[in-house]
Amino acid sequence: MRTAFSVDQVRRAEAALMAQLPEGELMQRAVAGLVASCVRHLGGRVYGKRVVVVAGSGDNGGDALYAGARLARRGAVVEAVLLDEARAHSGGLAALRASGGRAANAADWTFGGAELVLDGVVGIGGRGGLRPAAAAVFAQVERARRAPGTGPILLAVDIPSGVDSDNGEVTGPAVRADVTVTFGTHKPGLLISPGAEHVGALEFVDIGLTPHLEGEPVLQALEAQDVQALLPTASAESNKYRRGVVGVVAGSTRYPGAAVLATGSALRSGAGAVRFVGESEVSAGVLAQYPEVLIGAGRVQSWVVGPGIGLDDGGQVAAALAEQVPVLVDADGLAALPHPVHRPHPTLITPHAGEAARLLGDPWTPERVEATRLAVVLELVARTGCTVLLKGSTTLVAEPGNPTVRVNPTGTPALATAGSGDVLSGLAGGLLATGRTAYDAGSVAAYLHGAAARELLRERPGRQIIAGDLVEVLTAGAVGTTPEPARRGTAATPSTPPRAPRSTR
Repeated sequence: MRTAFSVDQVRRAEAALMAQLPEGELMQRAVAGLVASCVRHLGGRVYGKRVVVVAGSGDNGGDALYAGARLARRGAVVEAVLLDEARAHSGGLAALRASGGRAANAADWTFGGAELVLDGVVGIGGRGGLRPAAAAVFAQVERARRAPGTGPILLAVDIPSGVDSDNGEVTGPAVRADVTVTFGTHKPGLLISPGAEHVGALEFVDIGLTPHLEGEPVLQALEAQDVQALLPTASAESNKYRRGVVGVVAGSTRYPGAAVLATGSALRSGAGAVRFVGESEVSAGVLAQYPEVLIGAGRVQSWVVGPGIGLDDGGQVAAALAEQVPVLVDADGLAALPHPVHRPHPTLITPHAGEAARLLGDPWTPERVEATRLAVVLELVARTGCTVLLKGSTTLVAEPGNPTVRVNPTGTPALATAGSGDVLSGLAGGLLATGRTAYDAGSVAAYLHGAAARELLRERPGRQIIAGDLVEVLTAGAVGTTPEPARRGTAATPSTPPRAPRSTR
């Protein structure tokens, strides 16, 4: 399981580790990993390559300058662009000059071309967008990158400048990197949109920080082995009731497809049976597609209520919440959700940005939700008392009393399609029926949902994914072991994924 920690936690861990090391050793560990990444992205050959280091003040600039110095000693032509020469890291700047590198003030600098540009402007302590001088420098670099396949590789040191390390918020101009090399631990801002969309390929350098990190992580990201361990398994003594029966209240004459999609994915969740409750016409459509489904009220171990039922049918939501079993509320059902929800059994809600904004009310808008996703999911938990799966550019799952939010690593923009959320709801609700907690059910369902889409993209490149395709892949039963995208890289392992992974819409 991958974890991410706050700036304060990282700072405390760094201080504890530096107290045990010779002066400067921790920075040089980071620089060694950074240089190794630079060499890989230069194709393994450094001599004669042109490298630009954009350096701000502080240790982030120092990392970049020391890396530039090492590359210069290997024969690269290195130029440092100093945003404030008086505040530049003195040791890093001296090392660069001693190695034959040149330095220029940002105000006097013109980009003359390079194979690699290092973003060493601000590190994890930065807040707000790029300052004008830095924005002007990177505007020059971006102009050289406009033609596909041309221009330099832009590599961010620890985190792209302009991205908030603690939450992924981007409130002004920010670097959009091809590669980000981060040190010691992952940072929340690297994993949550909109910041995650600025990261590019994410590479991790282990500098020995882990034993010194204190407190619970801000984020967790499940990996394939974690998901496999959380999936339900049948035993020789299993029957459909022991495996769990999920009740689905979905669809209407206006939206009959929601019932079919939610029911289909619930059938593939590992539950023993699915019971559908809805209008007779909708029930007939579900039964025609899935004769295995039980029709009408009866015994269940969880309920899924809301997809496609219509905004004026709050009675079905109230009835489900009155049952003494876990309940998932999605889509139209969220309009009837009381909050806070007072019930002794788990309740999982799965809003997208628009639904989250309606639940929170003014001044929240869908745009604000997308821009401040971590704050929103925590606010929804506080207000509703429910476990919350916030769909969108990166899916987040949070639960009452738990300081650690889960972020889904398998999403893709291909999931931004009609009915995709209905598939997710049925899958998560079925996992609830098998006895998974709401936190685990939501996290595992989001992972499998994204993995199914990625599997389809591999099998059918260039083809538009529709929601029914996702149910077909879940049928194959292979997504539980599908590896997650490599962009969340591990120590010394570079990754080459799509630039902007997204999760469920």
